[in-house]
Amino acid sequence: MGSARLTLASSLRSSFPSVRGTLKADAPLAPLVWFKAGGTAQWLFEPRDIDDLSDFLSGLDPAIPVMALGLGSNLIVRDGGVPGVVVRLGKPFAKVERVDATTLRCGGGASGILVSSTARDAGIAGLEFLRSIPGTVGGFVRMNGGAYGRETCDILIECDVVLRSGERITLPLDALGYTYRHSTLPEGAVVVSALFRGVPGEPVAIQAEMDRIAAAREESQPLRSKTGGSTFKNPAGHKAWALVDEAGCRGLKLGGAQVSEKHTNFLLNLGEATSTDIEALGEEVRRRVREKSGIELEWEIQRVGLLADAADKEKIVGLQK
Repeated sequence: MGSARLTLASSLRSSFPSVRGTLKADAPLAPLVWFKAGGTAQWLFEPRDIDDLSDFLSGLDPAIPVMALGLGSNLIVRDGGVPGVVVRLGKPFAKVERVDATTLRCGGGASGILVSSTARDAGIAGLEFLRSIPGTVGGFVRMNGGAYGRETCDILIECDVVLRSGERITLPLDALGYTYRHSTLPEGAVVVSALFRGVPGEPVAIQAEMDRIAAAREESQPLRSKTGGSTFKNPAGHKAWALVDEAGCRGLKLGGAQVSEKHTNFLLNLGEATSTDIEALGEEVRRRVREKSGIELEWEIQRVGLLADAADKEKIVGLQK
């Protein structure tokens, strides 16, 4: 199995740089992601602070891959697990501070709810949409996260990043190459903070907008389920959910996974789904949409790690063709 292939002898720990945070081998990732499915991280690192992260990465063998993990809301961790080091930013990276009348400095581990609430209390409007994105600042910056007509690129001034080499750099907005749900941040880079700017606003009006967004999400999305958020990107001129519905996929099941009947661009773990079930269901939806409309849906959910075995690989690859 993939998780067995990922297991390192504990003696290898001695070859890693020393850390002040926590470093765990073969750490389960399913409890840390919204789908509640998937394998282990070969190593899970939760740094104590930026120095801890920078020192660790600078001393880590460059051949070892590194991946940052936020709240795991838009992510499929494959059942074979994730090789290398998964970096998870905890409480030390979750601070949000007011810089001036319209600007907040937000830690890479801060949630969208915390950022939008802090902005409300400071009388800063324009960040309300972050209330609706179940992720962290690091994920927003990397993926140009957005909702309800706004995107991260609309509010970002700059971000502080620790590169895979351990080098710390500050990147302005125009260096991130933003497109729809995509940036050109280097692989292995970890966003440790971001500077967001809004406009002056009244806290009462800001709260009202946040309430409107929360109510809209509650009405249209399966928020009480094990899900991964929006599964596919909206193709130009189309809505992904409508294409999925037109292809007859509403409620479609595969193993323990199902296309939501409430919002067809959401996949659900009905309880015991494997990540292979979830990804294979997504590929079956893509196949049916392609067959029905000729449109190739692109995944918005990130899929990371290794498939558990050859049978799972054959299943996924077969559906992709």
